[in-house]
Amino acid sequence: MSLPPLAALRAFEAAARHQSFKKAAAEIAVTPTAISHQIRLLEETLGVRLFDRKPRQVVLTQAGQELYPVLRDGFASFANAVDAIRRRKTSRGLTVSVLPSFAAKWLLPRLPDFQKRHPDIHLRLHTSAAAVDLASGAVDAAIRYGRGPFPGLVAQTMFRETFAPLCSPMLGIQSFADLGNATLLHLDWLHPDDVTPTWERWAAANGVKGLKTSGGISFSDDTHAIQAAIAGQGVVLASPAMARDELNAGLLILPFGRHLDGHHYHFLHTGRGDNRTEVAAFGDWILAEVTKSRTAS
Repeated sequence: MSLPPLAALRAFEAAARHQSFKKAAAEIAVTPTAISHQIRLLEETLGVRLFDRKPRQVVLTQAGQELYPVLRDGFASFANAVDAIRRRKTSRGLTVSVLPSFAAKWLLPRLPDFQKRHPDIHLRLHTSAAAVDLASGAVDAAIRYGRGPFPGLVAQTMFRETFAPLCSPMLGIQSFADLGNATLLHLDWLHPDDVTPTWERWAAANGVKGLKTSGGISFSDDTHAIQAAIAGQGVVLASPAMARDELNAGLLILPFGRHLDGHHYHFLHTGRGDNRTEVAAFGDWILAEVTKSRTAS
């Protein structure tokens, strides 16, 4: 195709749209003199005047009026095509909503493996205990703890959570009698139900009678409760899976090994959206990590 220089066409389109060389120059980030030069080059190439130049304004000639809408629509098509390509490129992003404690204690230590396997996926973690609306598209998937069901969502069960007494070895707790003399650390659950782990339920499930479960210290975040247990401030009824590193390092112990079942963790998504491939890749990876952790334990 035999076309004038693109820079000259761009300068003309901007000047015609603004009816000003100065405003066109500001938009393109050049000087008004450069705009004038490009338009003069275009006029020389076409052999016609495109603007009538007046003291305080420029006015399109008949030839300019014929050329302007064609270029306007053409540049709009260029912009739409470029935006579409950019959107497809950024669709490799993936936003996953995760419970803060699950992110800190279970997911984050494993993420380097996901990044190694999927370096082209830009993963964003949205840490919140609040429910998220996956249908809105602001978040692509979520890892949530609970009973379900989850209407309208694809739910992949990860694993059942369990809870057990955890404490620092410095407390010297070896028997239920020792537990009765210790400070109990409690977790405040947002939506307690009949499976919520409490010291009352744990004692009843394990035949521990006379355990005083009132008093002690309560925490809204189980990572803080675990840190308090490491510091020897008491015994916490928490997830051994979330305290794996601390147990392996000997900072915490399971004095009784008596567990209490909780709900399951689930990987949730809508099954729709532009980045279904990324959601599937993350879901496959995290379920493989669950299987790996079961084998290791």
